[in-house]
Amino acid sequence: MDKIAVLIPCYNESRTIRKVVSDFRRELPEAVIYVYDNNSSDHTDELARDAGAVVRYEYRQGKGNVIRSMFRDIDAECYLMIDGDDTYPSENAREMVSGILEQGADMVIGDRLSSTYFTENKRPFHNFGNVLVRGLIRTLFHSDVRDIMTGYRAFSYEFVKTFPVLSKGFEIETEMTIHALDKNMGLRNVVVTYRDRPEGSESKLNTYSDGWKVIKTVWKLFKNYKPMKFFGAFSALLLLLALALFLPVLVGFAKTGLVERFPTLIVSGFAALAAVMSYFGGLILSVVTQQEKQDFEFKLNQVRHWKNNLNK
Repeated sequence: MDKIAVLIPCYNESRTIRKVVSDFRRELPEAVIYVYDNNSSDHTDELARDAGAVVRYEYRQGKGNVIRSMFRDIDAECYLMIDGDDTYPSENAREMVSGILEQGADMVIGDRLSSTYFTENKRPFHNFGNVLVRGLIRTLFHSDVRDIMTGYRAFSYEFVKTFPVLSKGFEIETEMTIHALDKNMGLRNVVVTYRDRPEGSESKLNTYSDGWKVIKTVWKLFKNYKPMKFFGAFSALLLLLALALFLPVLVGFAKTGLVERFPTLIVSGFAALAAVMSYFGGLILSVVTQQEKQDFEFKLNQVRHWKNNLNK
């Protein structure tokens, strides 16, 4: 088992990968640096290998697929994940690793948004998207995480080996954050400086399509992790609709003794039935979710046992 593993997912980062590997070798000389090449066509893998990294390959396209392979393949006491585009400073690496190894955190988040991100990043819609996603997660999950989509993170062995990677693309960071919040894992925040990509280096993140995937991921995970709140909200809306449709019928009946709007009454009844079904669906799913949390704690204990055996 490695003491520290630096994980660098890469796709066509030939302009920056040599510098990134060299910087992190300097800051963490005891670490093993892994570069996972994701079908690059610009010799990123050769440059990384020349700089001293262990190069491996993931042929399924997408950052989520790369991280899935990294987490499965590598055993380490501490994992430090960094993008290969040289936008994050290596100077914060030691502090982030210490958060895992010395302070017992499960995930340390490199917070760009509290420092230079909004002045360095030249893509205004990326700025808006980061703020939107942060606001959504703070509201839906009652968290104080300041940077949801940062690619600069450190992880414990327990987090890596119990995190189910479901996303295939850039929404993976959002999935990581929500998983950690839901499972009450230890989080720490480290403010890091951010610099925009150097000239000639292009972002692989599509502002609109990938942004939409992130928003969908937030709502999907809210449904999965907080089913009572999700379906309870729908139940309340349907109940209000049922009442809004039923009250005019009731008033008319009180005045004339006749039901003059049968179609409205029928729709009101179906809306009320749907509200009841939504409520009990959320209730049942919340019991299932609670059981999954209990199973997760048992799994976490197993993973810690495996870690202790690996260290013997």
